[in-house]
Amino acid sequence: MSVNIAPSILAADFSALGAEIGRIRPVADFLHLDVMDGHYVPNITIGVPVVESLRKVSDQVFDVHLMISNPMDFIDSFALAGADYITVHVETLDDPFSALRRIHNAGKKAGISIHPDTPIEAVYPYLAEVDLVLVMSVRPGFGGQAFIPQSCDRISAVRTELIRINNPAIVSVDGGIHKGNASDVVRAGANLLVVGSAVFGAEDPAQAIREIMACATS
Repeated sequence: MSVNIAPSILAADFSALGAEIGRIRPVADFLHLDVMDGHYVPNITIGVPVVESLRKVSDQVFDVHLMISNPMDFIDSFALAGADYITVHVETLDDPFSALRRIHNAGKKAGISIHPDTPIEAVYPYLAEVDLVLVMSVRPGFGGQAFIPQSCDRISAVRTELIRINNPAIVSVDGGIHKGNASDVVRAGANLLVVGSAVFGAEDPAQAIREIMACATS
């Protein structure tokens, strides 16, 4: 199973996002972009214009994570802005199937995410339709939080269910990932590790990614 690191720009220097991305581009094929609205989560981050601007300076795979209360209103806009994956929260949708179809109809990969307080089984009905499942390992809204240990069991449960239905979707994990737990989440079944503070808080972000990857795959 191929493992990738997706640096999260939530932890980057917002006054120099282009430069920050340039520092990690040689070692990171993915980039994770958290979109927060101050309603579903208690924070406000970026919107369509930032994704559009970053698309001009990066050829990385953009994993756009919509932590917003009305994702259906913005799927098309983020698709046009340059997202490659668009991930929506199961808790924010009356009809997740419609959202996943809309993402696919826009020509993008569809992801579904789940809050750590939501029973993991809540995503099972939609797993046949997704390209990515994002297991939140912190309560969404802010970076720098500690990893919730029970997340490994949730990752394993999702991977087991995906195998059962023969879907090779990516299992992503977001929150509190660092060198000390990277191998644990990979063993549990994750193959895309969203890392924020441990990358952009390091003196050498590219080297931090190399070290986390080495731990994840050891």
